[in-house]
Amino acid sequence: MPRIVRCALIQASNALSTDRDLSQIRKTMIDKHLKLIGEAARKKAQILCLQELFYGPYFCAEQNTRWYQLTERVPDGPTTRLMQKVAAKHHMVIVVPVYEEHMPGVYFNTAAVIDADGRYLGKYRKHHIPHCHPGFWEKFYFTPGDLGYPVFETKYARVGVYICYDRHFPEGARILGLNGAEIVFNPSATVAGLSEYLWELEQPAHAVANGYFVGAINRVGTEKPWSIGEFYGKSYFCNPRGKIIAQASRDKDEVVVADLDLEMIAEVRKVWQFFRDRRPETYGALTMQSTNSVAAD
Repeated sequence: MPRIVRCALIQASNALSTDRDLSQIRKTMIDKHLKLIGEAARKKAQILCLQELFYGPYFCAEQNTRWYQLTERVPDGPTTRLMQKVAAKHHMVIVVPVYEEHMPGVYFNTAAVIDADGRYLGKYRKHHIPHCHPGFWEKFYFTPGDLGYPVFETKYARVGVYICYDRHFPEGARILGLNGAEIVFNPSATVAGLSEYLWELEQPAHAVANGYFVGAINRVGTEKPWSIGEFYGKSYFCNPRGKIIAQASRDKDEVVVADLDLEMIAEVRKVWQFFRDRRPETYGALTMQSTNSVAAD
């Protein structure tokens, strides 16, 4: 019997010039997203995920301590508290990516997960922090995540979160599956010319390898004065067979909605017994920095 959950993704462009007051940038972006969340609610979305660092630009394009002012506590900060009220109002599970202050000088790229009654369920902290391409200076801003790969039991589904650069690492994606995730959301900020060719390759592969749904979110537009490229949108949902079932455009604000039949997870796993046929006792090398083993004849 089908078990349908209606899910939504929001992709959006930055609303104000990056040289404006940070409190004004935050307020304008939150107001913009509240309207888009309202649109998702009118479309009867039950679970919604916002894009990475949704209440501002992708400031990692430069290294400037000014942006530390966008940090806030989770769950006691203003954005999480606001989204708890919004979630309860719309009876909607919301995944809320924010710039988290753990303590002065220790900051994380974090996503808070809020249940449909407004309860804060917990948070995921981005594990893999890039600092390898011009314009992606994330180690200047973020401490690597330290909370593992939690799966959140929401009213409608078991939800996991991976954030942006995490998607290039299959290890955490597998752990989310083993931890029981039915839907994994990946809020991102990625530009054309760098990883676009991987955008529709890696995450459907995670969905297939682990037998779950994936919701992939990317922002849109260019953000001056930085010139790291165009955020190309193309947010999408894919099913456990790796098929993209709903996708946004590449150049405009958009709410993507899809009905996910969670019964498909069991159907797919009956055919592809990847969890059964794993050989974890042979994977010890994965937790070592390097191995020098050479295959013997």
